[in-house]
Amino acid sequence: MTDDIAALLARVETEEAELVLPRFDLADAWALGSRMREAALAAELPIVIGITLGEARVFHTALPGSSADNDGWLERKTRVARRYGRSSYGVGLSFRAAGKSFDTDARLDPVLYAAHGGVFPITIAGVGVVGTVGVSGLPQAADHAFVVDALRAWAADTSHEDA
Repeated sequence: MTDDIAALLARVETEEAELVLPRFDLADAWALGSRMREAALAAELPIVIGITLGEARVFHTALPGSSADNDGWLERKTRVARRYGRSSYGVGLSFRAAGKSFDTDARLDPVLYAAHGGVFPITIAGVGVVGTVGVSGLPQAADHAFVVDALRAWAADTSHEDA
């Protein structure tokens, strides 16, 4: 395992542990997704954004420059985050850190599953993973960073509402 992969994996694992929300419901999904859409439009990012709760897709939008291929990638990354209960980027990095290839060593159909960055679990404190939030359209590290930044801002805004 290279030091770069180890450091990146450690950072992603820290993000996964830190980004736990006090609650998340349909109204939150709409508000978070809308906020992400506005940020992506302002930055002219050619992405699709999707949020799920359980198996239900509760928010989806496609921005200029994105395509149906991005929808396909988002679905494949969402399946990984759902199955493993962690970020799609973290799953892919874990396989790489172990000297393995997700596409062959996970024994999952790569047509249905993609361990590339961009989808993050929605985790509620005391409950666990209840859904996912993700994007597709940028390089995987940038997809992951966009989602993490959005979740960090959301967590910061919602944490003081409960006080």
